[in-house]
Amino acid sequence: MAVRVCRWGILSTATVGRKNWLAIRNTGNGSIAAVASRSKNSAQQFIHDCQAHWPIKPEPKAYGSYQELIDDPNIDAVYVPLPTGLRKEWVIRAAEAGKHVVCEKPCAPSSDDLREMIAACERNKVQFMDGVMYMHSRRLGELRKAIDDESSLGALKRIAMQFSFCAPPEFFSDNIRSDHRLEPQGCLGDLGWYTTRFALWVVDYELPLRVVGRMLAANTQSSAEHPVPTEFSGELFFEGGVTASFYNSFQTHHQQWAQISGTKCQLRVADFVLPYFSNAASFERVSCEFNPTGFDFNMEPARHYVEVQEQSNGGQNSPETNLFRTFGNLVLAGRPDPYWPNISLKTQVVLDALLLSARNGGEPVEVNRSTPSYV
Repeated sequence: MAVRVCRWGILSTATVGRKNWLAIRNTGNGSIAAVASRSKNSAQQFIHDCQAHWPIKPEPKAYGSYQELIDDPNIDAVYVPLPTGLRKEWVIRAAEAGKHVVCEKPCAPSSDDLREMIAACERNKVQFMDGVMYMHSRRLGELRKAIDDESSLGALKRIAMQFSFCAPPEFFSDNIRSDHRLEPQGCLGDLGWYTTRFALWVVDYELPLRVVGRMLAANTQSSAEHPVPTEFSGELFFEGGVTASFYNSFQTHHQQWAQISGTKCQLRVADFVLPYFSNAASFERVSCEFNPTGFDFNMEPARHYVEVQEQSNGGQNSPETNLFRTFGNLVLAGRPDPYWPNISLKTQVVLDALLLSARNGGEPVEVNRSTPSYV
C-alpha cells in the first residue's frame, strides 16, 4: 500500500524556492508536484535547474500561470514566495481552492490584509504557516529551557538583536525589496520579521504595550507614497518592564545575533536566523563576576555552550526541512493548528505599529493587544 505524502506546488520561481525544493525533497512526507511562473518556460527552467542537482521522480509539472497550479486537484499545499505586494490575492485563491499554505515573510503589506488571508484559510479549513525556518530548529527548545530556568537566567529583562546584510549598489534600484509596490516594508519586513518574531517568542507571544520605530535610511521613489526602509531600528516595551531592541539593515555586513539578558546571566546566539554552516547549532550562556582586589579590577567571565546536533541547511534535520515536514504532518492529519497563523498575525501587528511610529518621526505607538485568535 502506497504511503500518502503531502503534494506540493511552488507558486513562483523565486531563488529561495531552490533551497526549499531540497527541503521538501528531504522531508520524507512530501513531494513536489508542480511549479508555476508567469511563463511556462520560466517554470520549466526552474525545474530543470533543480532536477540537475536534486532530482525528483516523477518530475514536477510546469505551469505558465499561478491559477493553473492552484486548480490542479493533485496538489495539497502551496509554498508562496511571491513578493509581499502580491501574496494576499494568491493566498486567498489557494485557500479557496482547498490548498494549505506556507507563506513567505513578511506575510502581507498590513495586518488587515493578513487577517483576510488567515480568515480565508480558516473558512476553508486549511493550514496557514509563515516561512520562518528557525522556529523549527531544535536549538529553540534548549534555549527555551534556559530562558525559563530562573536559577540560570534570573528574571528576564532585555532582548537585543541585529539582522543585516550589506547589499551592492544595484540592489537599491533593481531588487524588489527596494520597490514600494512589491515590498513596502523594506528591511523592516524582510529582516525585521525575524527580529520581531524572536522577541515575541522569548516573551511567549505577549504583545508589547507600545513600540518606537526609527527609519535610519530609506529608498525614495518619486511615485511612492512612503519611502522604503533600508535601515531601521526598533524598541518594544512589554508589561513588567521587559524591553527589546533591534537593528535591521541592507547597508551593514552580515550579522544575525540575539542576546537575552536576565538578572543572573546572558544568553547569546550568534546566528539565530541562518545557522552557520555546520552539523550543530549552539548558543552561549555567559555570566560574569566583578572581583576588584586592591589595584586589580577583574571582570571574570564564565561561559557555557549548549549545542544540538542539527544540520545548518539542506539536511534531513535542518530547520527548513523540519518546517516542511511539520507542515506536511499537519496537512496529512487534517487538523490545522491555530498556533501558526496566530503568531504570524501578532508579528504583523507589531511590524505595522513600528512602521507607523517611524513614519511619525519615532513617536511611540500603542499596540492593539486585542488581536483575535484563530481557532
